[in-house]
Formats: sequence, C-alpha cells, structure tokens
Amino acid sequence: MTGSADAVATLLTHWLLADDPRPLQIATSGSTGEPKRVALPRSAIEASVHATHAFLGGPGQWLLTLPPTYVAGVQVLARSLLAGERPVLADRFPDLAAAVGAMTGVRRYGSLVPTQLVRALEVPADRDALASLDAVLLGGARLDPAVRRRAEDAGIRVVATYGMSETAGGCVYDGRPLPGVEVRIDDEGRVWLRGPMLAEGYVGDPARTARTFVDGWYRTDDLGELTADAHGPLLRLLGRADDVINSGGVKVAAAAVAARLREHPAVAAAEVLGVPDPEWGERVVAHVVGDLDLAAARDWVAAVHPRTWAPQILRHHDALPLLANGKIDRMRLREES
Repeated sequence: MTGSADAVATLLTHWLLADDPRPLQIATSGSTGEPKRVALPRSAIEASVHATHAFLGGPGQWLLTLPPTYVAGVQVLARSLLAGERPVLADRFPDLAAAVGAMTGVRRYGSLVPTQLVRALEVPADRDALASLDAVLLGGARLDPAVRRRAEDAGIRVVATYGMSETAGGCVYDGRPLPGVEVRIDDEGRVWLRGPMLAEGYVGDPARTARTFVDGWYRTDDLGELTADAHGPLLRLLGRADDVINSGGVKVAAAAVAARLREHPAVAAAEVLGVPDPEWGERVVAHVVGDLDLAAARDWVAAVHPRTWAPQILRHHDALPLLANGKIDRMRLREES
C-alpha cells in the first residue's frame, strides 16, 4: 500500500467492499533489516478487526494518526470502514484535540506510537482529548511503564499491543492473546503465533516464507515467557532474539540493559545494540538521550545485572532516530555505533 491517507482509504474501501481475491501487500517497517512485503488476505484483515473490537467492547470510529502505508495505519482505516464508520484523519486538523473533537462515533478509538503519547501528555487539550476516547492502542515500540502510569492517571484507557505486519497488526493486547490467537514459546524462548489473522507469506520470497510460516504458525524474532492466570494465557516479552549480544563469551540481554538505563533519572531514552569487535566478538553499545557518562552507566547497570552486561561504549544523542512509523531506527543506530 502506498500513497496519502485519503488515497489509501479509498483503495482500502474498494478492496474491502469488492470480492477481490488478491491479498493486500504491506511493507514491514525495516527497523532491523531490509523491509519486506507481506501478503495479507482479506480474511486476515477482517479477523484482526473483529478480534480487536471484541477485546475493546465493540466496533467504533477510529482516529488515524499513523502512516497509512504500514499495517497499523491500514488497520485503523479497516476497523472504521468495517464498522460502517468514516475514519477521522488527524492530518486534516491543526492538532490532536481538534481531530478527536471531529469524531462522531458512539464508540471512539485511537492508535498511537509511544512517542505520540508522550507528546500528547505535554499538551493539556490533547491529553484531555485522548481521555475522552474509549481506548487508545499503543504499539510499534516499547511503552515505558512510567508513561503508561501518567496516561492512566490522566484518565486515558491505554492498551499496549504486540504484533507485526505478518499478523495483520496487533494480536496480543496487554499480554492477552486476542480471540482466536494462540501463543507458544519454543525451547529457545522464541515466541510463535497462530491464528486467522496470519499473512500468507512474503511476496516473491518463498524461501523466507517457508522458514517463517511453519505448520500454521508464525515464527517471530521475539523472546518471551508464557504464564497463565484465571483470565487465561499471559505473554511477557523479554526482547528480540537478535538482541542477545555475545561479548567475550557472555550472553548479554540487550533489552534488559536498555530497560535498566531508561530507569536512570538522567536518561530520557536508551537503546542498546551489539556491534562486531575483533577482540570481544561483539561490544555492548548504549545509545542514550540524557546526561550520563560511561562510568556512571556501567555502575547503574551493574547494580542489578552482571557487570559483564554493562555497556562498553556510550553514544549520546539529542533524540534517538525514528522511522516513519515511530519505531526506533536501529539500523541507523548500528551505523553510528
């Protein structure tokens, strides 16, 4: 899908209403490698839409604040259209509050990336507008628990989502698999997903499709653990499989190191990567926004994790680079490491 929000909405409307057997082709974000095109049949889009509305309490009108060419934006449009509602396109309005004010649905929803939520919380009118919605989905990047608490204290119903283009968007909400979604963890700790919202595969890449879509399951690049309570299965994500850094024979959990750095009062944002090194195999590189030197960063991490996990290199940024869909541009950070 390419084009403006208006153009994508028009194309998507025709595709949803027509008896068109061709799958929708969606580009992945490319946050950790070269973008791929995923083939999503109409049945996958519809299954995702209905499961989302079942979780939230019913269909409604949606606000589009995301790029319409990625799966999250496409889903916002599809949810409104399949609910018989006209989506509200935020870029037609001077600010978020005005866009929310233009919504007329009985039930109203929004979908943001965490960066957008952080900015909205700083503007009282935008913050109050989000609080007037029935729910705000947050996806595309890690949601800081402190940001979630601020939003909930402001009356915003936040739902953290997990999913990707290959699953037609979010398929696990607040750790709970959506209706029809199954989750399992393999012996390596990798998350596998199954359900009616899975893609057919990758366009023009049968080898990758065969490696990734196996016996009705989608093999993710994420690590997690699965527990259960009285309400059913509960998934906790532990980071990406390729985030495990092997430095000097020690396996370092990059996501855990980054999470620890974000807890430092002087750090506004952090990401941790491994970069090739002739002596160590890989070195642990921390990219931070904030006033923190390497020695302090190492001591802070070592206070709760093995000192061998502490970053060996520290890079400072005014802001971490982002892709168009709000995810951190890890490829660019890797180039700058």
